[in-house]
Amino acid sequence: MSVAIRLSRGGAKKRPYYKIVVANSRAPRDGKYLEQIGTYNPLLAKDDENRVKLNEDRVNYWLGVGAQPTDRVARMLDKAGLKERAPTNNPQKGEPGDKAKERAEERAEKLREAEEAAKAAAEAPAAEEAPAEEAAAEESTEESTEA
Repeated sequence: MSVAIRLSRGGAKKRPYYKIVVANSRAPRDGKYLEQIGTYNPLLAKDDENRVKLNEDRVNYWLGVGAQPTDRVARMLDKAGLKERAPTNNPQKGEPGDKAKERAEERAEKLREAEEAAKAAAEAPAAEEAPAEEAAAEESTEESTEA
């Protein structure tokens, strides 16, 4: 039987309160457990001493017989100095998801198309004015040759 040290939720709706329990890893989250070894109240301030309460003797016993803490409980045990936890590194944490990347690419494409359209619109009137200027220059040369 594999044993886990994990949180069991209690409390009211939107007012969570957790028991830190030792349970069979296949048992339901709030189901039957072997022993309660502490409590966790996330509504209290992070520096409050009553936020996490642990029975250190029982935690050390269960860790000694092979109980595996969940990640959240392992963080609490590390902070209490009962079990060393290697820090994890997620280099893709700040990277946007696939759909956000697609939306950004679509926006960039629309911006490029708008810039190209603006350049084309700026060049088109200049091209239309150039023949008019050439025609005016030709008329002035014709007038000067006639005179």
